Amino acid sequence: MDIDLLIKNGHVLDPSNNINGKYDVAISNGKIQSILKPGNLNQSNIKNELDVSGNLVIPGLIDLHVHVFPNRTLLGTLADNVGIKQGVTTVVDAGSTGVKYLNYFMKEVVENNNTRILLWINIASQGLCEGLSELADLKYLEPDKVIEAISNNNLIRGIKVRMSSSVVKGNGIRPLEIAKNLSQKIGVPLMVHIGNYPPYLADILNLLDAGDVVTHAFHGKKGGILNENGYLIPEAEKALKRGVLFDVGHGTSSFSFKTIKRTKELGLNPSTISTDIYNSNLNGPVYNMAITMTKLIAMGYSLEDVVKATTNMPAKVLRMENEIGNLRVGTVADISILTWKHSPIKLKDSMGEEVLVGKYLVPLYTIKSGEVFKCNE
Repeated sequence: MDIDLLIKNGHVLDPSNNINGKYDVAISNGKIQSILKPGNLNQSNIKNELDVSGNLVIPGLIDLHVHVFPNRTLLGTLADNVGIKQGVTTVVDAGSTGVKYLNYFMKEVVENNNTRILLWINIASQGLCEGLSELADLKYLEPDKVIEAISNNNLIRGIKVRMSSSVVKGNGIRPLEIAKNLSQKIGVPLMVHIGNYPPYLADILNLLDAGDVVTHAFHGKKGGILNENGYLIPEAEKALKRGVLFDVGHGTSSFSFKTIKRTKELGLNPSTISTDIYNSNLNGPVYNMAITMTKLIAMGYSLEDVVKATTNMPAKVLRMENEIGNLRVGTVADISILTWKHSPIKLKDSMGEEVLVGKYLVPLYTIKSGEVFKCNE
């Protein structure tokens, strides 16, 4: 048996497959060949070895919310800089483009990066390429063209709708109604950005179904998922019961330690953990996926829960759990290798609140379809 790459002596953690311990991971032809206790691999022709003793080996990280269209949007950053260079094997651009600029996105972004790039297509045809109030004029919503784009491009995994006052202006809930009708017609999920109202969160949540994603769910602004007494608003409770997913979507202004601590007290785990990373939050408060994961751990969530919310759960959202997001034999060899750096560091949320931690996660290597990439320092 030929082994292209053997990842040796790492602490392998894959909550979706109940793997948690010291294992060797063998890779052949870009797929996971086997996961065995160290030294248990039968006589094989091993072409390359990577000794990761003492480090964490997890399924390839999936960032469900990024902005990586730098040539056409003001906020876009380079996909590989927030992807494989930061331990993330798959990024999903969240609405930077709609149908109007989709071909440019494919040529300029997808074809020019090593990171796997998927997308939530913006319901507005121009996406974020002509400003940040893309839903202020309903003429930019062209459902038939969106259906055609999704039908012809399997990298599009769903539809993005930004439902905050500065985006929709006087159109209120109407853009979401159009997007929801479209998503039901073609059977793809929505990712809905929430922020400053109107439209009101209760009205937004009432339109969503199982598999739809609310990003920025844990922001600290007024009108969020918690009422003035610190309890979930009824519409949030009902949405969760229906299977609506609550995503972190950290971003510059959309993640609050106070909110996430309170939701943990209420027994609510984020369904998925994404960064909403772009050029103006790369140097804080977001930095990268590993720091975002560290923040959730600092709030009391377990490493296992955080890994699941950045691997298997986003893969399920994308309906790709049979390909990525886990370390099952036969799946794509997308793997992230991280380590704990033991050094005090202050972590900041989007509201300016700080928390001091004694250690934080740092990405070391990204394995993308069996190919090794060393992460940035």
